[in-house]
Amino acid sequence: EEALAEATSMLSGLADCAGLVFAPKSETPLKHIEFVGLTDGQALVVMVGENGVVENRLIAVPVGIPPSALVEARNFLSARLVGRTLTEARAEIAAELKEHRVQLDQLTTEVVETGLATWAGESQSGYLIVKGQAKLLENITAIEDLEQIRTLFQALETKETMARLLELAHDAEGVQIFIGADNALFALAGCSMVVAPFANSSEKIVGAIGVIGPTRINYARIIPMVDYTAKVISRVIG
Repeated sequence: EEALAEATSMLSGLADCAGLVFAPKSETPLKHIEFVGLTDGQALVVMVGENGVVENRLIAVPVGIPPSALVEARNFLSARLVGRTLTEARAEIAAELKEHRVQLDQLTTEVVETGLATWAGESQSGYLIVKGQAKLLENITAIEDLEQIRTLFQALETKETMARLLELAHDAEGVQIFIGADNALFALAGCSMVVAPFANSSEKIVGAIGVIGPTRINYARIIPMVDYTAKVISRVIG
């Protein structure tokens, strides 16, 4: 993430536009899982990845659940998740629960299913890094224009917008241009975006990087910059 932020800052400076990068959260194989009972109806899930990163998440659990159910849920998930990512193991675990191939009581099953649902939602979210927003504001004089720019960035931060932009970039398999007049997201703000996808070593597109600027930006100069930056990132993360 730090490397992507640095690349976005450099691209913003070279293009004299706001730079942005969006990508899904990467999943790391798990090393350890622990359930800690808190107040009635809540438990803390502590997950340690093989990269040493620790994540804590609150989940809802049945009121009055005994500690033994949390221990059983931990043992069940540890046997199937440790050394694997959630994406790799989730379908298998869900099938086991659905087909009753494991002997878990109802309370423990609820804990496992709630944990899986929580992690699934988290793993599908992504992050957006924006650098050089001030460059978009240099020529703005009206309060209305400022509000439109603010609305644009709020829209970009939603999961739905990021997913859609990634999908469009993926389909294009190259530099994609979103011109304000032709795209609802950028029309009100009077902006355009030039974006290109980057891929991992398996040639799977995992994110996109680009710039946002006024519709009159120098496309002939900026398109090669964005394209080259995306290719460099692909080599670095590959």
